Amino acid sequence: MRFVQFIRNGTRCIGVELKQGGDIVNLTASDTAFPGDLRSYIEKENALKSNLNRLMGSNPQVVKRQEVTLLAPVTSCDKVLCVGMNYKDHCEEQNAPVPVEPVIFNKFPSCIIGPNETMDYPAETQCLDWEVELTIVIGKEGRNIKVSDAMDHVFGYTVANDLSARDWQLTAGKNGGQWLLGKAMFQFCPLGPAVVTPDELGDPHNLGLRCRVNGVTKQDSNTNQLVHKTREIIAFISRFMCLKPGDLILTGTPPGVGCFRKPPEYMKRGDVVEVEVDGIGTVTTTIA
Repeated sequence: MRFVQFIRNGTRCIGVELKQGGDIVNLTASDTAFPGDLRSYIEKENALKSNLNRLMGSNPQVVKRQEVTLLAPVTSCDKVLCVGMNYKDHCEEQNAPVPVEPVIFNKFPSCIIGPNETMDYPAETQCLDWEVELTIVIGKEGRNIKVSDAMDHVFGYTVANDLSARDWQLTAGKNGGQWLLGKAMFQFCPLGPAVVTPDELGDPHNLGLRCRVNGVTKQDSNTNQLVHKTREIIAFISRFMCLKPGDLILTGTPPGVGCFRKPPEYMKRGDVVEVEVDGIGTVTTTIA
């Protein structure tokens, strides 16, 4: 299924897209058992499965796409985790070795904005960069998860733009060489438009993904280039922390980011950046 979170008539709801970019079954308005946010649904998924199946098999309330305002599909999650240097072709563009273990850093839930929002160019950076990323949405709590069990903890996948302030991330000596400030500024995680469950998406490691800035393609690759894939990422991270329902894991970006272009390219006010993953959809962000 394709889960979305949206506002309709001033009320926050969750729903299921009938097709990519199509009309939406309003779960919250159709059955009082459904909460108004997707993280809460994920936490209660097992208890609500029968309600969902019954509703989708009946005559559910369907709302037109143009009648809703899409939100980020997951908000107020416990963690937003990210994997760096996780595409073979991205490592090659930097002449960097392929990491033996996943390189983990983080953003914060307050970084998340919706799939069609405007973000303010931060005054603290002059080097705002784009990164299209397939994103895992955790469905079940777990620690020390085995690789063989990892897919049991996946609720679905969505799309994120891992916006990055390269001057704070990559400048030698800046912030002690740590990435956090360059990755976790306010609004640095545009997310959406839907969370697609594994049974609907198919193989998550054979999907085209791309980024366009003002209509010009900057990144164009495939998730088959991922170094560490879903199972390995979840198993590795869960050795160190407890993964919880609704947690997000951005899985890395392919080549074509602005900082490694010759000469480097960065976004400016007025730019429109689109990131998309086949089978999930497109996140469009206007830089103000």
